[in-house]
Amino acid sequence: MRGVGILADTTVVVHLGPVRPFAGVQSITPSLFYAELMARSRRFRVLDDEITIGARLRILRRWRGKTQTELAGLAGLSPSFISMVETGQRPLDRRSHIAALANALKVSEADLVGGPHLSADRQQADPHGAIPALREAFLTNTLSNPALDRARPLSELVTAVTMQVEPARTRCDYTAVGQVLPGVLDELHWYIAAAGHEPDRRLAVETLIEACLSATLVAKNLGYTDLAHVAALRAREAAALLDDPVQQGKADLARIWALPRERPWDRKLALIEQTADALEPHARSPLGTCVLGMITLHAALAGAVVQRPDEVSHWLGEADQLAGRIPDDVAGNWQSFGRTNVGVWRVAISVERGESGGALRQLAGTVDEEKIVVRSRKAQFLADVGRGLAREARTHGDAVAWLRRAEETGPQHIRNSAPVRETVAYLLNRAVATSGGRELRGMAARMGVPH
Repeated sequence: MRGVGILADTTVVVHLGPVRPFAGVQSITPSLFYAELMARSRRFRVLDDEITIGARLRILRRWRGKTQTELAGLAGLSPSFISMVETGQRPLDRRSHIAALANALKVSEADLVGGPHLSADRQQADPHGAIPALREAFLTNTLSNPALDRARPLSELVTAVTMQVEPARTRCDYTAVGQVLPGVLDELHWYIAAAGHEPDRRLAVETLIEACLSATLVAKNLGYTDLAHVAALRAREAAALLDDPVQQGKADLARIWALPRERPWDRKLALIEQTADALEPHARSPLGTCVLGMITLHAALAGAVVQRPDEVSHWLGEADQLAGRIPDDVAGNWQSFGRTNVGVWRVAISVERGESGGALRQLAGTVDEEKIVVRSRKAQFLADVGRGLAREARTHGDAVAWLRRAEETGPQHIRNSAPVRETVAYLLNRAVATSGGRELRGMAARMGVPH
């Protein structure tokens, strides 16, 4: 029979030759393995739209020839946890668990949780249409050799980034970002290579860094981690042209965003701490304070993943102190950093640490939702609370309500979120018909979750 492979951009390739039996095969990739397994089942469809994380975990575990007990031992988890994840009785949505299992299986996060997927829903699928143009912009331009031979006035490009691209990203309109950003990237590369006036060149570099940050976040949120990494590298190349620690800090933050989740988080924590230490002496302006603040929040999250509560407390304390230096302006501060955003991150970090139920709801209540005026921040906050509430049967109904609000706030972001998709699949599997079954089925359909 014919085999099926899945490429990075979810392109399906049919191999014309027969696939050898699974037994004794050493060279078959995880994607080929579970694609072939699906092809041998009831029917053929695009893999990432048809298989849950639990089913994928079971397939990869068997591919590695491990029992549930053996895998649990390697990952530092319990056999019962592995069993519950594989059967859909427990969601796999904590970074620490994903990293532990990916490391134990020697696979990437994408192999375990799935890469970009497309559903019939336009809000979910349309943002992916921008990825080829973004990829082309980064791969056909260098800072010294642009793909274009002319560009619009620099002031127009700055306006495009500050008034179109970034506002569209923060309202989770990735489709609108994709309509503008690739062309802006092309033209900014031309300015950096051609500008003879130093102030113009500096402005072009600073604007390119911001554009690369937007590209990094959009690619990451849509599941294209390779492209996010390319965008982050370009931001660092651009920052190297400037003698500006704050701009370097921005580029370093993009690198942090793009780091693979399945790699050792203790090394990530060390890298983030080094980044914070390098920027701290220079973070005197409001912009520098915001950049350093966002880095400290990522350090706190990394501390939670590696289960070092002292690190979490230290870096959240640092973030609180930095937030006290500036107005709490979610819409105006760079990347929304401020006291309200620190509160939002406290909730996200608590969810990562396993918080659930009433305790999580109480913590969420300390955040003034009215102040979260940036959609991307609010959608993620609502989703994090919903994911935490989904962990206890008595708060499943509340979880559905929070997740539905998150989807309404930022549909393009939430419908492409792997953790939310996993939580929806888990809740559906629990058959909570009395706790929003109709709402869940609607969300599942829009996210491409089997239901």
